Amino acid sequence: MKEKVVVIYSGGMDSFTVLHKVLQSGYIPYALTFEYGQRHNKEIEYARKVCSELSVDHKVIDISVISQLISGSSLTRDSAIDVPLGHYAEDNMKSTVVPNRNMILLSLAVGYAVSIGATKVYYGAHSGDHSIYPDCRPEFVEKMNAVTKIANYESIEIVTPYLSGSKIEILADGIEMGLDYGNTWTCYNGREYACGECGSCVERLEAFAINNVEDPLIYE
Repeated sequence: MKEKVVVIYSGGMDSFTVLHKVLQSGYIPYALTFEYGQRHNKEIEYARKVCSELSVDHKVIDISVISQLISGSSLTRDSAIDVPLGHYAEDNMKSTVVPNRNMILLSLAVGYAVSIGATKVYYGAHSGDHSIYPDCRPEFVEKMNAVTKIANYESIEIVTPYLSGSKIEILADGIEMGLDYGNTWTCYNGREYACGECGSCVERLEAFAINNVEDPLIYE
């Protein structure tokens, strides 16, 4: 019998590549998408479409009530902070941090894994996130893994296949797998077209340029 795994699937480039990597590895993925009040919830539409086309079991979980407790990020719809423009290296990108987000999402995903008999939880942290997002750093993954292996009777492993890789390497891997990144949404602004100016768009466009591939998304 094939092994079940849970994939935290946002609908963005990184988790899209992780989902396909899981499929090509022969696992049975159970995709989890979280609605936490993000501006860029357009990515949820992309996640639904991809999972439907791949016949992947998919749940979209509304946890937006946590906005009553967690605030201060430019990524949430109820924030008065504008989405910053420019590269991730800029200090102002710290406004895109959602407090404790990945610890919350991973905890829920681990509980789901236990309930369905899955052994692993995958998420798409990568090295480009390390400078801005503490919950994408190797030390965070290491400590969370230590906890998830003892938090239940069942030991669950957190897997981050691109933890030491960049967005450029993720895209290169996806290109090798023949993936269509027109099925992903990256922009922090949830408008009709991608803005091309927020940190997420800038990083995405750089990855496509360096890989000498045209981005299939339409930009403003």
